[in-house]
Amino acid sequence: MKVSEVFSGEYLTAADLQGAEPTVVIATVEVKEFEDGDKFLLTFQGKKKGLIANKTNSRRIADLYGDETDDWAGREIVLFTDKVNYAGRMVDAIRVRGPKKAAALNDEIGF
Repeated sequence: MKVSEVFSGEYLTAADLQGAEPTVVIATVEVKEFEDGDKFLLTFQGKKKGLIANKTNSRRIADLYGDETDDWAGREIVLFTDKVNYAGRMVDAIRVRGPKKAAALNDEIGF
């Protein structure tokens, strides 16, 4: 049995992605209060765990789909892991980006 499975929380962590870069569809966006301030909680269609969207990820989604979070539901984002500086050390964190257009990408590289 894996320790990560026994102590699995209700929110996504970088370890949950296991190196994958899933494309997910935002189901809901709500504001959740934490000790360090309010953050957005995103839930995804067909997924059990939600993502606590920090300022960086929230701004990335806003750049993709606009400042109004009510407009984010039904939109796709890609989750991936990246190294970030946290408390003076580099740690894995979840980042988001927009989905790539597969057909356009294939055309550009000659596939």
